[in-house]
Amino acid sequence: MISVNDFRTGLTIEVDNGIWQVLDFQHVKPGKGAAFVRSKLRNLRTGAVNEKTFRAGEKVAKAHIENRKMQYLYASGDNHVFMDSESYEQIELASTQIERELKFLKENMEVYIMTYQNETLGVELPNTVVLEVTETEPGIKGDTSSGGSKNAMVETGLNVQVPFFVNQGDKLIINTTDGSYVSRA
Repeated sequence: MISVNDFRTGLTIEVDNGIWQVLDFQHVKPGKGAAFVRSKLRNLRTGAVNEKTFRAGEKVAKAHIENRKMQYLYASGDNHVFMDSESYEQIELASTQIERELKFLKENMEVYIMTYQNETLGVELPNTVVLEVTETEPGIKGDTSSGGSKNAMVETGLNVQVPFFVNQGDKLIINTTDGSYVSRA
């Protein structure tokens, strides 16, 4: 058991018969009444994001998630195949299970597969990935990095807002938490 006062981003807990990851939390001490912790949690089984409020000092069960380093191999219909680099064991995950992560996955990419009591929950991506621009409007001479932005599509099908100087074929560093442009690679 862990106290909600010890919440930190990325912590996994068991609440309401679900496995949840803490995305954000805030300790609130109102002038009148008891203190509480407001949190934003993501269900690791369904991907749903909920906000939940806990009383200060309330105890919740900590979920022990195991992360195995695996390599993304290929898509096979609606399933995606991952391989353990050490044991060469392969597992398949359904597209519906990793819908958000597919926007960042490319073949041969190293990721972590999250498991809880032999149940595969999903994929944990690195903080940033390098993806190539496949489609964007051409840059106009004189555009600077401090100007506006335009839309660009990268090799995985993700649409990203990028500065005007980015061209087709450029490799970009993309933040996997919110899908935003970081810089050119």
